[in-house]
Amino acid sequence: MRWSVGIEAEAGRVLSREEVVELADAVAGSGGMASGIGSSRYGVTLVVQAGDRDEAVEKATGEFSRAVAQAGLPPAPVVRVEAVGEHEAVDGYERGQR
Repeated sequence: MRWSVGIEAEAGRVLSREEVVELADAVAGSGGMASGIGSSRYGVTLVVQAGDRDEAVEKATGEFSRAVAQAGLPPAPVVRVEAVGEHEAVDGYERGQR
C-alpha cells in the first residue's frame, strides 16, 4: 500500500532558498517534495510503499535522514510526522471530506 508521509524538523534558524533546494534535490529521486524556504523548519513529503503506518513512517524517516545529510542540513529534532494511506485518502474523499 502507498503512504504519503510528511516529516518536519526544527532547524533553530531561518533556512535559505538554496538549502531547501538542496533538500528537494535529495528527495527528488524518490518522488519527494521539500519545504521550508524562509522558515526555521524544513520538511519533506514522501510516498512510500509499506504494509502499515509504522512501517511507512520508518521508511520515510530513513529517507528523510539520508536526504538531510546529502543536502548538508544540520540534524534537527523532528517536530511533526504525519502518514496517510491511500485507502484513507480515498475513503475521506468518498465521504466528502477534504
